[in-house]
Amino acid sequence: MSCCAPPVDMVLEIERAKSAGPSDDEILLARRQLGNGLNQTDLSVPSVHCGACIQAIESGLSRIPGVESARVNLSTKRVSVSWRGNDVPAVVPTLARLGYPARIPEDIEIEKDGTLSELITALAVAGFATGNIMLLSVSVWAGADGPTRDLFHWLSALIAVPVMAFAGRIYFRSAWNALRHGRMNMDVPISLGVALAYTMSLYETITHGHHAYFDASVSLLFFLLIGRTLDHLMRDRARAAVSGLIRLSPRGAVVVRADGRRDYLPLADIEPGMRLFIAAGERIPVNAVVLQGSSDLDCSLVTGESGLQRIAPGEPVLAGIQNLTGPLTIEATAAAKDSFLAEMVRLMEVAEQGRGTRRRIADRVSALYSPVVHLTALLSFLGWMAATGDWHLSITIAIAVLIITCPCALGLAVPIVQVVAARRLFESGILVKDGSAMERLAEIDTVVFDKTGTLTMGRPGLRNVTFVDEDDLALAASLAAFSRHPVSAAVEAAFSGRSDAVAYENVVEHPGLGIEATFDGRRYRLGRMSWALEGRDIPNSSAGTALAIDGALRASFDCTDSLREGAMSAARELAGTGLSLEILSGDKAPAVAHVADMLSIGMFKASVMPSGKVDRLDQLRAAGKKVLMVGDGLNDAPALSAAHVSMAPGTGADIGRNAADFIFLRDSLTAVPLALRIARNADRLIRQNFALAVIYNLIAVPIAILGFVTPLIAAIAMSGSSLLVIGNALRLRANEKRFSLSLPAFVRHFAGTRKAVL
Repeated sequence: MSCCAPPVDMVLEIERAKSAGPSDDEILLARRQLGNGLNQTDLSVPSVHCGACIQAIESGLSRIPGVESARVNLSTKRVSVSWRGNDVPAVVPTLARLGYPARIPEDIEIEKDGTLSELITALAVAGFATGNIMLLSVSVWAGADGPTRDLFHWLSALIAVPVMAFAGRIYFRSAWNALRHGRMNMDVPISLGVALAYTMSLYETITHGHHAYFDASVSLLFFLLIGRTLDHLMRDRARAAVSGLIRLSPRGAVVVRADGRRDYLPLADIEPGMRLFIAAGERIPVNAVVLQGSSDLDCSLVTGESGLQRIAPGEPVLAGIQNLTGPLTIEATAAAKDSFLAEMVRLMEVAEQGRGTRRRIADRVSALYSPVVHLTALLSFLGWMAATGDWHLSITIAIAVLIITCPCALGLAVPIVQVVAARRLFESGILVKDGSAMERLAEIDTVVFDKTGTLTMGRPGLRNVTFVDEDDLALAASLAAFSRHPVSAAVEAAFSGRSDAVAYENVVEHPGLGIEATFDGRRYRLGRMSWALEGRDIPNSSAGTALAIDGALRASFDCTDSLREGAMSAARELAGTGLSLEILSGDKAPAVAHVADMLSIGMFKASVMPSGKVDRLDQLRAAGKKVLMVGDGLNDAPALSAAHVSMAPGTGADIGRNAADFIFLRDSLTAVPLALRIARNADRLIRQNFALAVIYNLIAVPIAILGFVTPLIAAIAMSGSSLLVIGNALRLRANEKRFSLSLPAFVRHFAGTRKAVL
């Protein structure tokens, strides 16, 4: 033994610590504080694989004191737990007791997919064995008898042993883990069916029977593994957009120290306030603000916009954006786990966690699966024994019933559509924060818009500019630089380059009025016309903003806010689908009326306070309306939370984005009808998947009970139903014309394709 090797006791202690899961200190370190004493912890649970697992974990964790909610994501195999207080609830021990060891997942890293490797290897072993046993069975079917038949049966039994031990362990391990923790899952009846088929075949071989079903038991595993592998691949494919973005993100960055020294740090070690050097061609690692340099940025992976964006000092940049043309020095404003990229990953991962009405129905049915299918198989066995007295036939029929009734199609009906829809939204620059939000979006009949920052860009442009002398425009720009008001920003942007900045003194901003300063003993005011002129006669002008020196008018500005890109087409498309449109704005009536007239929206209210917006939504709800609220600002947050479903632009205030169910990252408002269209088509596909699953069971179960289905045919039928549901869900990846394909048309299309292949 090496002298550097740790003691055996220490090694055992380390292994015990790993198997015990994360400690309370580790959970506290990894938690996200949501406010009001609410915390959230994400844990990786690799052994989750079916609807029964979800039901067991969520119900088990929800009973823990202090736990507010628990949501399992089957695609990422993670559980998100919300809890209150500073004392960590017994989440990890409860998961261990239920048979789901947990650990802290790596920050925004793609974990190695060991499950897929195991499934592919098991599938290869089962496929190889199935082919060989089928070849041996040909001789038996051709009439081989006596010792020759027994020899082929024994060879088949030997070939099937490694298949049962290696390929079958995926199901046996899961079933045993469920049973020893006092629960059931979908793999229990599957394991029972496979084991019974092999045991009955082995008995037939030992007793020199004429019929053995080694081909059925091995082929059963083969087809089951095909279905499970494809399910796994489809879930991985649905998350490929996020996974690709994460893989392209940098693993670290060059940090510029205070003394000018440069060090490379891993992504997890970068903290807010650090100065980072980003060379041309590199991606921004964390949210930051530009300190030095200018460059063109490729934001396509983050916002979906294909055009390049010019960046300059003082402007913010988001994690995941690629720097193209010049070096930048930036200052980190967030850690990697709190960056925009990490938030996108979290939003994509929670898209499947929502529990809408249809998801709850599927979960309840899946939870009832094991007891119902065992009872059905037992009654089938007893019924056939009473009718025929043939235990061999009765067991064969019971095995077929166990296999064919697996509700994999029903379990996939909702989540597979939701993850595909979430990916499609993500590729279009739209983030969904909850899978149930898509269901609610599909139900809306009314859309309520905020105006400033939503229907308009919230960045006023100047028009009808008048002045006494051109130098007055430069004076106005220098004074406007001291204010953050949108009108001041527009004045500064328009005229800041005309001359050198003026060294104003005693600068004071008066909220709601304007900004005041002195220069060379004179008083300068830029703001509301009546205030700037200090009570003097206001000229006959539509301009609302003025620059005055000692109360004398020197320049006037009229500002108008331009419509957001795509606002007119979005309003037209939404109205064309039969939705009612309204505008609720805190702005003055003329400005709101002007925007409403341009968008042909007949219902609007101006000068509405935040509480007034909530009151209006309550009125609509009382009238039976289901409202989509689209807003962006701080004053829209209560309304966004109160609406049936809500959307906010990525440029909006943080509190508005946090309150919304959807966030669109592009500037164009066409994201609203696009999200609605995807949500409605997703809802239609979920309904179709439910219909397919129900029709399958209504047809397959009676046929199996009547004895017309062998275990092999049952496995093929069960896998086929899952593939049908997955294929139907993937139609969301098709073009808009394919979206309108009805369920009967899809069935005809599928049947025609199958006939062509055969």
